[in-house]
Amino acid sequence: MEVILLGIYSTLVYLIFIKFKLLPWTTPWKVGVAIFPVVVGAAMLLTLNVVAPTSTDVRVVKYVVPIVAQVKGRVIEVPVANNQVVKKGDVLFKIDPTPYQSEVNALEAQLVSDEAKVGAERARYGETETRLPDAQSGERQLNEQLKQATSQIASLQASLELARRRVAQNTELAAAGAGNRFDLEQAQTNVTELTAQIATARAAEQEVREKLSGRINGDLATVAGVKAQITTANAQIRVAQAQMESTRAKLANAQWNLDQTTVVAPGNGTMVNVMLRPGYFVTGVAFNEVMTFVDNEYQVFALFNQNELHQVTPGNEAEITLDTYPGRIVKAHVDSVIWAQAQGQIDASGNLPMTTIAAPPGRFPVKLLVAEHDSGLFLAAGARGSAAIYTEHVPLLHLIRKVLIRTASYLDYIIIKHSISMGH
Repeated sequence: MEVILLGIYSTLVYLIFIKFKLLPWTTPWKVGVAIFPVVVGAAMLLTLNVVAPTSTDVRVVKYVVPIVAQVKGRVIEVPVANNQVVKKGDVLFKIDPTPYQSEVNALEAQLVSDEAKVGAERARYGETETRLPDAQSGERQLNEQLKQATSQIASLQASLELARRRVAQNTELAAAGAGNRFDLEQAQTNVTELTAQIATARAAEQEVREKLSGRINGDLATVAGVKAQITTANAQIRVAQAQMESTRAKLANAQWNLDQTTVVAPGNGTMVNVMLRPGYFVTGVAFNEVMTFVDNEYQVFALFNQNELHQVTPGNEAEITLDTYPGRIVKAHVDSVIWAQAQGQIDASGNLPMTTIAAPPGRFPVKLLVAEHDSGLFLAAGARGSAAIYTEHVPLLHLIRKVLIRTASYLDYIIIKHSISMGH
């Protein structure tokens, strides 16, 4: 771009001073003609580095997932190989499931037994609960009997008083010779009978009262006994249910362990470092990696000097060139500027924080999001390249930056290697 601008400028100088002689070709003009492009070029480049900054350090970063076994056992199948492309859910390797399947089968049988026990305890509880109304009904019958006995005694006592008055009246009449001896004897017989009936009624009343007096926590002994049986049955149900839930939890854990004997790909990507083979024994220990998964999803970061970013904002247009794709421009935009670096970090420790930094200040990474039409482009993990960001300021100069970055991209076709001399 600089060569093109210099060529245009030289052509204008030639036309103005040499061909058409519009201005005299004197020493002052010669000095001005020589200085002008240097000043303008320097000002343009300095402005360009602010309104359209560039970076030659672009990095493609991908998620790498270490694949480890969750359970221990002997590997029986490894259907993937190094550098094989996989999709989410594809089988990576299988562990012998026999011991885990046996545990699941045993717990499933135990769960059936526990469920049957819970059903039996619930049936026993229901049977016991049905006896409670009968016991409560017996208490109501006793209360009714007590009420009847009390009423009967009151009625007999009233009849006894009347019979005693008749005995007294007949005694007076018999003494005066005006009464019938039979009536007196009949009245006396009635008193005797009524006295005996009252004694019987009171005995019945006392019996009912004794039955009602035998209470536990306010309930009759029979009702309290039934309630105690209900409480016991309910407790047995809870114990059986707890046992069933414990078995169900153990079964879920055993089923999870069984499922982990088949290890699948966590996403769409590529398998690397596949060293596992059938017959290998995996221990199920964390960080014991047996293969590595490289996700297709990637992130692109460009590292800029700190003074280049004061005009950059999220959403600014950006262009990326990668060494792996010479001559191609990948469209993108700024997602965010990560305003942090390792030199600005203070670790929590018992030592005093560092107050001086020996290393020179680093650069801040800018996260770039690839445009939709380039999102399907394969970007290798660790790919390097360059990038340019176009801010909202002086858009006319953006054209110069775009020409420069495209020229640099085509230069990636040139491969320069140093010759190596080999001695014999």
